This record gives sequence, structure tokens and C-alpha cells, in this order.
Amino acid sequence: MSEKLILFQGDSITDAGRTSSSDPFYALGCGYPLLTAARLLYEKSHTQYHFLNKGISGNRIVDLYARWKEDTLNQKPDVISILIGVNDVWHEYQDHSGVDASKFENMYDLLLEETKAALPQVQLVLCEPFILPIGEVLNHTERWMTDMALRRVIVKKMADKFDAAFVPLQESFIQESEKLGAGYLLSDGVHPTPAGHELISRQWIKYTDIL
Repeated sequence: MSEKLILFQGDSITDAGRTSSSDPFYALGCGYPLLTAARLLYEKSHTQYHFLNKGISGNRIVDLYARWKEDTLNQKPDVISILIGVNDVWHEYQDHSGVDASKFENMYDLLLEETKAALPQVQLVLCEPFILPIGEVLNHTERWMTDMALRRVIVKKMADKFDAAFVPLQESFIQESEKLGAGYLLSDGVHPTPAGHELISRQWIKYTDIL
């Protein structure tokens, strides 16, 4: 039986409560990493999957980079999944501590360069950051849309450069919100509801070749 360690990285969307619990049962949180792990474990018993969730609420790309060696490279995963970008925008509106698009791209590029150097066989999965125009996004809506679009272009560019699987999410959230309502998927325009996490998980599995 083959073995594979899949590590999820990112901000609160990935964290999904895992850092607020002392119970090891909740080590994957209650979001898309848990949903994805559950499906893989149930449907693909021929592979011995192991999962780690290292997402931390509030992280920007610079925070992710600062802890990358300890929380990612030292774990020696076979697959690294990254979802980052919304706080690089949001924190600028909140307290002017965001990360501009140019620095976001440079830091993301450096992070992946170092990853490939340390783990040349690792499989990368880059998830597209997303928002919907409700809740927090109604503040500075036009800036939100513009700034997040820039981050999405950058993530796709990184996926192409580093031969990573790219998981598109924004258009799926838009399409589903037209049927279900934005608040059914994202509680505040940023953070997924259970249905929103299920959408991410389904897209993750669809656009990777993990299975």
C-alpha cells in the first residue's frame, strides 16, 4: 500500500477552527481540509493517506513565508495545498497592514522556489482566492474586486510557472451564489459556510490528480 502525506496551508479559511481546539480529533479543523480528507480516505483505501492542516487564521503571504520551513518543509509532505491571499487585501483596509500585489507575487514566487529546491518531487496545489459581494466585502467593494482579481492572476501565474495544480474557485462561487445566494456560501463575503467549504473541497478534488 502506497503512502502519501497531504499538507494544507493557508489562513482562517484553511484553519477552520483547528488552532482554537486542543482536541487532536479536530486537528484538521471543520472546513475543506477535513471534507477532502474524509472523501479521499473513504474512496481511495488503496493509498494510505495522512493529512496535516497547518493553516493559521489571519495569515498573509508574509506570515506564511515566515513559518514555511517549520510548518511545511520540515514536514516533508508529498502534496502541499496552498490557499492564501484574502488577508493580503483585507488587512490593508482594516489597519493598513496588507501586502501589495507586487510583494505578494514576489513572496509567493520565493516561497515556491524554496519549496521546489527543498522538496523537488513535491506536488503543489494552488487554490484561487475568492470573495463574494456581501458582508465585509461591501466595504470598499470596488477595491476588493480589483485587488482580489490581481491576486487570482498571480496565483494562476505561479501555478503555471511551478507546474502546480490550479484550483479555480471564484467563478464557482459566483455561479453557485446566483442559485443559492451569496450568504449560503460565504458568511461575510470571505469565510465559507459548510456549503462553501464543500464547494472548495469538490473543486480541489476535481482539479488535482491526487485520486
